[in-house]
Amino acid sequence: MGDGQDQVDGGVPGEQLPAGSIPAQGRPGEPAGDVYDWFRRGAKLLAQGHPAAAEQLLAHAAAAEPHSRSIREALARAQFDAGSYAAALENFRAVALADPSDDYAQFGWGVAAARTGDFETSAEHLALAVAMRPETDHYREALRQTRATLAARAGAYGPLLPGAPGYGEGPAGTGEQAGGEPGGVNDDA
Repeated sequence: MGDGQDQVDGGVPGEQLPAGSIPAQGRPGEPAGDVYDWFRRGAKLLAQGHPAAAEQLLAHAAAAEPHSRSIREALARAQFDAGSYAAALENFRAVALADPSDDYAQFGWGVAAARTGDFETSAEHLALAVAMRPETDHYREALRQTRATLAARAGAYGPLLPGAPGYGEGPAGTGEQAGGEPGGVNDDA
């Protein structure tokens, strides 16, 4: 080849590869195979419980085919399972914006938003998913949990009881306990 790079598989350009062989890498750092191979292998790794490895292959596939909703959804699932919630949220969001009737993308957007602490966005997208597929138990359960979190944060369940996390803390960052005295001492009793 005139560009100074040797062919990895030892063949000549345009030559058919033997059945079952893996094509050479196209660029340095790129996995062997084509986009469909990356997608297929990434999905298999995800199904086998290896989300971080799946994320690597699926990220290459998504970079090559950024408008493929199936690749972006698989990448988002891998990112979510690997604990990359913000990245998963962005990919679920892209799929849902491209097809707002995709209930799974709405669900993914909602649960990823919850994991990043944005429960308002979570409730919105989980409610959409439940409206589209009301028979799906895990959609309804995720929405119930998000709404319970929002209600608890709004004080809907009343004051905290002694011993509960956060009980006895004054305004954030003041270090004061309930009663206004440092250390929880209240001379008014």
